Amino acid sequence: MTADSSFHYDVEESEDEYTLKVTKIKCHGMLTGEAGGQLKTLVAPLISDGGHHVVIDLTDLGYLDSSGLGALVGLKVSQINKGLGKLELVNLSPRVRELLTLTNLSELFSK
Repeated sequence: MTADSSFHYDVEESEDEYTLKVTKIKCHGMLTGEAGGQLKTLVAPLISDGGHHVVIDLTDLGYLDSSGLGALVGLKVSQINKGLGKLELVNLSPRVRELLTLTNLSELFSK
């Protein structure tokens, strides 16, 4: 968990039925500029390692700004470019889902 009071996360490690490493990151609070950097610092090495399934759970995310969205997009693009592992967003609020639709990013995150 991070020390920033406006954004923190919990991390759960497990394996799926194919023994692929699964890291679930449950976000809490506001995902903005600095918090986006924290999330990138956490997730980028998992993408680089490959063979990893990263699940970013947005159930308890209260706010997402353009910097936070940019961090999520950057991580997803990195995962696609590496061609290894998987990164998915789950439990999106109606507002976040609408934001992805308005910015034409829904398709990116469905890959």
